[in-house]
Amino acid sequence: MKVKLAVVQPRTRLGPEEETNVKEAVRYIDAAARRGAQLVLFPETYPGPWTDRIRYDPLGRLAAQAKASGVWVVAGTSEPVPGSADGYHNVCLLIGPDGGLVGKYRRTSPPGPYIYKGGPFWDFNYTPADDLPVFETPFGTIGILICSEVFVPELSRILALKGAEIILLPTGRVVDFNENWLTLVRARAVENLAFTATGQNLIGNEGMAMVASPERVLAESKEEGILLAELDLGRVRELRRLAPKISGSGAFKTIPGIASFRRPEVFRKNLPA
Repeated sequence: MKVKLAVVQPRTRLGPEEETNVKEAVRYIDAAARRGAQLVLFPETYPGPWTDRIRYDPLGRLAAQAKASGVWVVAGTSEPVPGSADGYHNVCLLIGPDGGLVGKYRRTSPPGPYIYKGGPFWDFNYTPADDLPVFETPFGTIGILICSEVFVPELSRILALKGAEIILLPTGRVVDFNENWLTLVRARAVENLAFTATGQNLIGNEGMAMVASPERVLAESKEEGILLAELDLGRVRELRRLAPKISGSGAFKTIPGIASFRRPEVFRKNLPA
């Protein structure tokens, strides 16, 4: 089973023009589908809203285009926390090719307010959630994390243990340590025998899009636009199914079966209660 992934790096607008991001996102979905994409990934909080002052709901327009194009879409937004006076979740929406909302991932880490309150880009009272869902699709199981959650390897491992074969890591904006960030994105692919992908908003910065498999980087780009990569889910399933070994034959560019390296009893013994 193979699926073509499109990572979108848009020229993101903030302030009074912010809602025009939705129109651009719709255009990108159409363009990605025309290039053969079946799954489209947008950056963190794209197309928005980014603040608690400018509010709009992008779901309807994104869902209509996902249905028209027959593709899966992962897009970023923020939403009020039910029962909270001013709290907001940082959210990724997963939209199916029928236009239905398959599910949401609400950022879990770190604790708030982090960088979101009163910042130059975001401005809302970020409230972390607690759930790490995975989503079944006809081509494979998807897990989603947001931005610097790539620095918390336990989150990706939990998704992989729950069956995620594709772990999407949409990013907000990174300018100071892109190389280390991409190293972590690739590490999450290697250690979990999964595909990983990231891309970021372009707001006066260059891009940082990458798609990695457990064995190599499949595609990367610093440019505005669409980065395409084909994900061979059969290869990931083969690597997970095999017993751990170092082949010496060049058959594998990583160690297969590494999930069996885990010894939960060691974690229980050495982690504080």
